[in-house]
Amino acid sequence: MNTTLQPAQTLIDAESAWSQVMARDPQATIFYAVLTTGVFCRPACTSRRPLRENVRFFISPSDAQAAGFRPCLRCKPQAARSNALERVRKHLEANLDRRVPLDELGRIAGTSPFTVQRMFKQAMGASPSQYQRALRAGSLRSELKSGASVTDAIYNAGFNSSSRAYEADPLGMTPAKFAAGGRGEHIGYATAASPFGWMIVGATDRGLCWLALAESEAAAEQTLRDEFPAAEVHPDASLVEMVGAALDSVREGRDLSQTLTSKGALDLRGTVFQLRVWQALRDIPRGQTRSYSQLAADLGDANATRAVARACATNRVAILVPCHRVVGASGSLTGYRWGVERKRQLLDSERG
Repeated sequence: MNTTLQPAQTLIDAESAWSQVMARDPQATIFYAVLTTGVFCRPACTSRRPLRENVRFFISPSDAQAAGFRPCLRCKPQAARSNALERVRKHLEANLDRRVPLDELGRIAGTSPFTVQRMFKQAMGASPSQYQRALRAGSLRSELKSGASVTDAIYNAGFNSSSRAYEADPLGMTPAKFAAGGRGEHIGYATAASPFGWMIVGATDRGLCWLALAESEAAAEQTLRDEFPAAEVHPDASLVEMVGAALDSVREGRDLSQTLTSKGALDLRGTVFQLRVWQALRDIPRGQTRSYSQLAADLGDANATRAVARACATNRVAILVPCHRVVGASGSLTGYRWGVERKRQLLDSERG
């Protein structure tokens, strides 16, 4: 196992943490691991106290597991963290009409504001404030698509004023324009031939909203028009750099997000669950794959395999959110929004 001091461990006061272990403090938020057993526990664990020199401290269960330790079967440290996360999540969902401060979430989780922020983002793939924004955005999309007026949709989604909804910019365009299929929105795009077919990127003045693959240039352009049928779309030569960056990310492993976000905001529009899936996809190392069931388990819900598959199928930004890295349980490539053969080519290129 890896016993090298991890960066997160430097944030822990070792003497204070050891005192919590000795006192079996039930309010302690750190975790300790024992080198001689390879197990990590909560400080309140009733197991025999280890020798101090054999103990290492961690902020989260995932940090301890990354260092090679396994969870204690007696105190179940992962379950303790899951319960705290569930309390925080429910509180955020019950208070969508206001910003919930971190110190309030810390009291609910029984931990510090810093720890609850880090714990939540690690598990959910988004900070508490981002999670709330995503919830409101998802509700706003549903309201608008169901035919509600813009004003009713904004308030029903949890925004306490129309100005807050427009400032939050949860759709990548104004609510009224989203409801009208992008009517009045100007979307620039660029296309280019690639080894994986024709690639297209689309962006508003707020940021990237589309990255797709198709058989021909005309088909690539049509994908954008189908997504935003009422928008005004037009070629934009300045976006060609994005196409090149997307190709480089596959061929050479360059960080595409750095190039894209330097041109404007990245707009990953989806439900909270979709955002979590898309974040998990971005965490899969280049050239590797995960099954839909593995991804569901990683997200804490082994029964969500179909929901994970749907989130992959609705991904709007190919390559940047690498849904091509998800395969069937048998290792088969299964479906891919832009074609199974293209999926094979992308994986072969990453592995090559």
